Amino acid sequence: MKIDDNLKDHILESIGEGVFTVDKNFRINFFNKAAERITGYQRQEIIGKFCKHVFRSKLCYTDCPIALALRSGKSIYDFESHIQTKTGSAKPIKLNSAVLYDETADPQGGIISFRDISELAALKSMDSESKFHGVIGHSKPMREIFELIKEIAESNAPVFIHGESGTGKEMIANAVQITSERKGGPYIKVNCSVFPSNLLGSELFGHVKGAFTDAIKDRPGRFEVADKGTIFLDEVAEMPLQMQLQLLRVLQEGSFERVGESTTRKVDVRVISATNINTEEALKKGTLREDLFYRLSVIPIEVPPLRKRMDDLIPLVKYFLDKFSAMYKKEITDIDDRAMDLLQNYNWPGNVRELENVLEYSFVRTNNSNIIEASKLPSNIRESKNTYSFGIKEKHFHPSDDEEAAQLLTLLEKNHWNKTQVAKIMGIGRTTLWRKMKKYGVDE
Repeated sequence: MKIDDNLKDHILESIGEGVFTVDKNFRINFFNKAAERITGYQRQEIIGKFCKHVFRSKLCYTDCPIALALRSGKSIYDFESHIQTKTGSAKPIKLNSAVLYDETADPQGGIISFRDISELAALKSMDSESKFHGVIGHSKPMREIFELIKEIAESNAPVFIHGESGTGKEMIANAVQITSERKGGPYIKVNCSVFPSNLLGSELFGHVKGAFTDAIKDRPGRFEVADKGTIFLDEVAEMPLQMQLQLLRVLQEGSFERVGESTTRKVDVRVISATNINTEEALKKGTLREDLFYRLSVIPIEVPPLRKRMDDLIPLVKYFLDKFSAMYKKEITDIDDRAMDLLQNYNWPGNVRELENVLEYSFVRTNNSNIIEASKLPSNIRESKNTYSFGIKEKHFHPSDDEEAAQLLTLLEKNHWNKTQVAKIMGIGRTTLWRKMKKYGVDE
């Protein structure tokens, strides 16, 4: 059955991808609504014009996709390029192209379908920028931490990492070590809170045979093993005071004795330490020695809680979904709007560790779908009592920003805060919409 031209045009108008066709001289003779939305051009502006003069892509002058299809005799699929929009901005696209033939198999022109991949490109860029030696962070405070770590790469000074439980202090310590000049040396980790006070000294500094009941042979401590390298002391502020004094000596003199012997040993170790306790209170109470604290915190790093760097939520969600997809051998690539709203409006007292647990719980519960729905989130997330004000927070914008912010808020309210619908109306992706909301302080 032959399809008439009107039906063909109706089909091409109804699809979501941009579509245009050219005649044998490469003049545009069809331009659908999606193409108008993506490029900013109205069809009456560009019908009859050479396509290369409209899109001004480097591809037009080197590897025109229609010319490539004509030369190869095959259609071109998923070809990535950039076009210039009506405003002059470059927009990344992915396109398919094919040659149009008449009944006698003579080429009469070409057809190109294309889709905007700006959001994908932005996410790829964000993904690349957000990963710093295993640490996920795109927000300003995290980028400042990454910059500090790069600046101290040539230093051997002690680093003190402070932050709430679950913020990723150990990941920051790993980044400090891997960027340092000692990255080729030993890297030893000790959690100071898990050892009884009578065993912590043996763990850190070693012991000799007979030093205590179970000391059946000489054993080197973690500092000796870490010689010429780095040691990470997690929960360092929970050390007994006597052990803090011994640690201070190592930091000041690089010397210590094994438990049960009097021979002084020397080590060359860079110390990275971390704690989640309130150091000011610990210093006032005397549970943390002031001289040790200042010796440990030559280079302090404060890791912000997740609730203070919510710009990192999307990169973190993407990272954990990728991680669990590989772990559980099933592909779940996204979460729905309602679920994302709940995650964004939650206070995250357990920080990144809690987010990881929440996503793993939801991931395991999601079957027969590649999207996590809000109903799969834990009940404490779904039933959170956090409340947020409506409207635009006080911020100073440029005039053009004021206009876009007002338009954005109007669309959200008109569509009952259905972000998927608003993103569709604006011709942008949901993630792009979310970034605009963050930019203008628009909260539900």
